[in-house]
Amino acid sequence: GVSAPPRTIPSVRDYTPQAGPGWRPGPGSRVVADPRGPLADEAALTARELGLRVSAGPARRGDLELALKPQQSGGREAYVLTVRDGRARITGSADAGVFYGTRTVKQALRSGGRLPQGVIRDRPDRPQRGLNLDIARKYFPASWIEARLREMADLKLNQLGLHFSDDQAFRIQSSSHPEIVAPRHLTKQEVRRIVSLARSLHITVIPEIDSPGHLGAVIRAHPSLQLRTGKGLAFRGAVDISNPAAARIVDDLMREFAPLFPGPYWHLGGDEYGALMSRNPEATYPALATAARLAYGPRGRIQDLATAWLNARAAVARELGKRPKAWNDGFYSGGVVAPDRGIEVEYWTGRESGARPPIEYLREGRTVVNLNDEYLYYVLGQPNNFRYPTGERIYEQWSPAVLRGTRPVPDAALTGPSRVPGARFAVWCDIPDAQTPTQVAHGIRLPLAALAQRLWDPGKPPLSWKKFTALSDRLTS
Repeated sequence: GVSAPPRTIPSVRDYTPQAGPGWRPGPGSRVVADPRGPLADEAALTARELGLRVSAGPARRGDLELALKPQQSGGREAYVLTVRDGRARITGSADAGVFYGTRTVKQALRSGGRLPQGVIRDRPDRPQRGLNLDIARKYFPASWIEARLREMADLKLNQLGLHFSDDQAFRIQSSSHPEIVAPRHLTKQEVRRIVSLARSLHITVIPEIDSPGHLGAVIRAHPSLQLRTGKGLAFRGAVDISNPAAARIVDDLMREFAPLFPGPYWHLGGDEYGALMSRNPEATYPALATAARLAYGPRGRIQDLATAWLNARAAVARELGKRPKAWNDGFYSGGVVAPDRGIEVEYWTGRESGARPPIEYLREGRTVVNLNDEYLYYVLGQPNNFRYPTGERIYEQWSPAVLRGTRPVPDAALTGPSRVPGARFAVWCDIPDAQTPTQVAHGIRLPLAALAQRLWDPGKPPLSWKKFTALSDRLTS
């Protein structure tokens, strides 16, 4: 009879059923691909997972064949999976699409024991899909991070953001500024291993050195960089942005770490700068106010210094071949200095003083990535009214258009894939001992699965939440 679609997370977007027995690996089955060609890694991984061997072919009955078709439509992450005549064939215009086809095969075999007869045409709705991980406040072993990468790959997620510098610690080995590195940290060799695994799984690692706030680890080693009020009080983690030495250290670190992370993005941070969290920044930080007027004339304000700082770091990122990103509360409006138009907004909050609604950034022509703290923030210890997000809420209530709070941006024309290119689920370790790494891994499993579903296909999910969780359990058991 005609088969039902395979049960996978995320679900396949288009399936044309045909009558027939489908495909499952048998005693003589092989994964067929050129062992020296561009799909060699995908073939080797899939063969290991299915207990098969790799062959150069030609494909025969019982085989799973992987092939590139450069002119195939749908983009580099799209694939076509065809099952007929006792064999299965995955094609894509690029290796990423073929890889995602192998993830569908792996999951379909686990959930149903076979691939159904017919043709699957599948592609993601959003190009940026991932996890953001705070390894600054809490140390996570490299092996733990690698395990998350493998889980992400099976969910067809393609980004891992690493926030490795904050007030609590700087967590990656540094040669330019070893004085700022915490005793428990990742070595560069461990980072290379993480990045290499990520690349093999078609995941981009996005580094973040947050500034000009959240630099407490730098300030401990360089106390002269500390921002102080007119009364001499220090704001934790905030550097004096009128001091050129602060920018030099951040730029040193960016230049050192850019080669370690060969992906296209660099996250600049930019959020929660202490001077601009004051009710009256100019009165509270008179030295910064004076520096702003000297630099930008009588209308110059502290926000102009902060914007210039962000723009300067964006210029360094571009010099290093990276596309810059920054948190939404690092973009200030109405100043003498305007934020660089090419910095991608990562929208996390409307809680902060002066935070603008997402539609303002979209109307400015910016792209906005969704890290909505209402649904996508897993904050250890649940401080400041945060609650651990549930996969059920993401699955049933959230979509890429819900950038702030619980309601979508009112103008749907501004929230398509070209304007809101995706989202990441974020783990923040504000109270680091509130959960063990094992508890974190368990707590984020279903939210990540729900996010993967809603980013691959933002429409109404085909399964009830109860059936979705049962499927997730089956796929990960």
